[in-house]
Amino acid sequence: MARFAVILPAAGKSTRMSGFQRKKPFVELKGRPVWVRTAEYFTSREDVSETILVVSADDMEWFRETFKPNLAFMNIKVVAGGSSRAESVWNGISALTEPADFIAVHDAARPLLTAKWVDQIFAAAVTHKAVLPGVRISSTVKKVRDDGTIHSTVDRTNLYQAQTPQVFERTLLQKAFAACRNLAAATDEASLVEELGHPVHVIDGWPMNIKITTNDDFRMAELYVNALPKSGGIAALHPFADELFQ
Repeated sequence: MARFAVILPAAGKSTRMSGFQRKKPFVELKGRPVWVRTAEYFTSREDVSETILVVSADDMEWFRETFKPNLAFMNIKVVAGGSSRAESVWNGISALTEPADFIAVHDAARPLLTAKWVDQIFAAAVTHKAVLPGVRISSTVKKVRDDGTIHSTVDRTNLYQAQTPQVFERTLLQKAFAACRNLAAATDEASLVEELGHPVHVIDGWPMNIKITTNDDFRMAELYVNALPKSGGIAALHPFADELFQ
């Protein structure tokens, strides 16, 4: 069985959300913190050897104290992030200690998953070595000038919106990070692997797998959280979990 290490970046500044006292991964979504909802899809899996949550160094003391009950129960390591997403992910990768064949990177602020979707992306990673989920862009796409006027209409054929988890063979992702000269400019892990000239495979993603970035995203997540397809089965044996695993 292939083994996966999981990095959950949660060190961003959440500048596009207003009206909340804390950053988006730490806000409660339907009674449970966003990061907890996200992490449980990985910490409960037999094929995940290690899960690392990356938070800002400024939040570390508050985070450990606030979420002490969750951390006591969950098998998760918390490390300090860097000044950019890629630097935070690299800090997480550098903190790995358990054997793993693959590394999955998933936004901590993307809590709307199902176990089946994780199964799909992990299986694709074993086949393709580098993979991400993507949603085909169906709307008309416009390129806009700085003054707000339309420059041109972009051909949307074969255009996808990238999602996470993005999953890569461990040595491949480590090599991609080591080769990158400007981590601050990288917006996702796939772009680093692309720079090596290695193909990254895209599987069909899931429209409900949204990243909570704005207040509107949060309101959408509140609607989606109870609409996710459920696998049924036993109740989740976790004091912070919903009635059933999804």
